[in-house]
Amino acid sequence: MSSSVPDSFPTLIIASGSNFTLYKFRLSIQTNMYSFIYNAAPSRVIFGKGTISQLPAEVARYESSRPLLLSTPQQVQEAELLKEIFNGEIAGIFAEATMHTPTHITEKCLEYVKASQADSIISIGGGSTIGLGKAISIRTGLPHICVPTTYAGSEMTPILGETTDGEKKTRSDPKILPGTVIYDLDLTMTLPTSMSATSGINAIAHASEFPNDYT
Repeated sequence: MSSSVPDSFPTLIIASGSNFTLYKFRLSIQTNMYSFIYNAAPSRVIFGKGTISQLPAEVARYESSRPLLLSTPQQVQEAELLKEIFNGEIAGIFAEATMHTPTHITEKCLEYVKASQADSIISIGGGSTIGLGKAISIRTGLPHICVPTTYAGSEMTPILGETTDGEKKTRSDPKILPGTVIYDLDLTMTLPTSMSATSGINAIAHASEFPNDYT
């Protein structure tokens, strides 16, 4: 390299055996890089085996005592499992979560929330159930705890997609992001092979789209 490079420039040292070679190089700044603003939203994540046993303590962190459990009709057994963890002390189980979060289901669930006097939301399942939990939480301000059983990834985003009369609209708001996410490895180990494959591909698709998503 030319000796005219100032000493203030960064240096790179390459070692080969006992011989060291010192190189000086100039920094080139790429002028066509994308500009962006990123707001990191706080989220609490609990990961491990058997971590759903920590649910009562997590609900207590929000000073709540009457969680409403959400699931799809196909996963109501998982909701019943959570009910046992709470020794039956819950506001109830709403097992009508549906793909694409139709607003008429959300409205029905809101009525259930009011009637049951729920003070927190726990969604167990994939993107459909988590989407319903987001929809309820953003409308009521109730804390939302997610227990994912697939690799959808919705639990880690402040994005909500809802469907009304067949038209789906998406919005983003930091308040949509669930407050706590509990990943229990035992729940994913029982996921059917076909569901694991499609859910995993969906997660990869979300990851690949992220660099171009500025919403």
